Amino acid sequence: MTPVGRGQPRVVARVLQALVTTARRQDMLPAGETVVVACSGGPDSMCLLHALHRLRRLFRIRLAVFHFDHRLRPGSDRDAAYVSRQAGRLGLPYRGAGASDRPQRGASVEAWARLARYAALTQAAGELDAGRVALGHTVDDQAETVLLGLARGGGLDAVAGMPPVTSIPPLGVTGVRPLIETTGEETRAFCRALRLRPRSDPTNRDPRFLRNRIRLEVLPVLEAALGRNLRATLARTAELVRGDAEFLDALASEAAARTTVVGDDEVRLDAGRLSALPRPLGARVVRAALRVAAAMGGEWEPEAGSAHVLGLLDLASGGTGRRLDLPGDLMAERVKGYVRISSPGRARRKGEP
Repeated sequence: MTPVGRGQPRVVARVLQALVTTARRQDMLPAGETVVVACSGGPDSMCLLHALHRLRRLFRIRLAVFHFDHRLRPGSDRDAAYVSRQAGRLGLPYRGAGASDRPQRGASVEAWARLARYAALTQAAGELDAGRVALGHTVDDQAETVLLGLARGGGLDAVAGMPPVTSIPPLGVTGVRPLIETTGEETRAFCRALRLRPRSDPTNRDPRFLRNRIRLEVLPVLEAALGRNLRATLARTAELVRGDAEFLDALASEAAARTTVVGDDEVRLDAGRLSALPRPLGARVVRAALRVAAAMGGEWEPEAGSAHVLGLLDLASGGTGRRLDLPGDLMAERVKGYVRISSPGRARRKGEP
C-alpha cells in the first residue's frame, strides 16, 4: 500500500497516517458518505478539515463544513467568516449557524453551548443529507474529559471519556472523532507546516471554566510531577473503562425493555422491577428514561446528575405520592406501581389555546 501523506511534510504525513489508522479501525468514514466537518476555526478543527480534504479520495467521501457562532464574545463573527473562507478555498459546501438565545442566569455556559451547537450541527447534517459529522477532539481533550469527570465526582461513564464513534441527538446522526489518537501539539504542528493561521478563542484560556484550569494548570503540574505523558495514559484508561461501561449499557438496555413504558407525553418505570435491579443497572435505566422524557419536548438531554438519578431510584423503592423536581422542566412522581416522569410545564403549554 502506498504510504499515506507521501510528498507531504513529515508532521503532516504523520497526522494523516494516524487519522487513517484510527478511522479504519473504528469504521468512521464509510465510502460514499457525506461527512460534515464541525469547524470552530481553531487548530484542532482546522487540522481535521484539511486532513480530511487530503484524504477524501482515499476514503471516497464527500465533505461539507459547519461552523456555529455562540455569540458570547465580541469578534466571534470573524471566526465564522474565517471558516467560511477556508471552505470556499477548498471548494466545499458551507453551513453556518448562530445562537438565537443566551444561557440563563446560573446555568452552565459550557452545557448550554454544547446543546445549542449540537442541535444546529445535526440540523445542518440533515439539510446536507450527511450521515456523519466529524469532530476535532484530540488525545488532549480526552485526557481533560477524564480528569473533568473525576473532579466532578462522575462515575464509570465520566471516566470512560468520549467514544470515538457516537450518536448525536436529537436526529441521531453519527459523530466521529478521527483525531482522538492525535495530540494537540501534532495538530498545531500540522497547521504550521501548511502555513495555516487558525483562530484563537480567548475563552479557552478563561480560568472560570473548570476544563480550562485542568488544561492549563492541573495537567501540566501532574505531568511534571510524575515525569510522564499523562495525557496518553488517561486516554488509554478511558478506552479500557469504556469497554466495561458498554457492557453495562447492553445489560441495562435489556433491563429497560422490561422496566420502561413510553407514553404520549410521559415515561413510566415499573417501580418493583427497577428497585430489584443492581444499582449500576438501575441508574442506567433511569438515565435512559430521562433522555426519552426530555426528547419528547424537543430537548437534547437534561443535565441530570447523580443526585437526581439516586432520587429517582429512591422514589421507586418508597411509598406513593412523593415527587422529585428534575432538570429540563421534568418532574418524577411515585404513583401506584410506577415512577412517572413527565413535564407539567409542557402539559400546561399543550392546553393553551
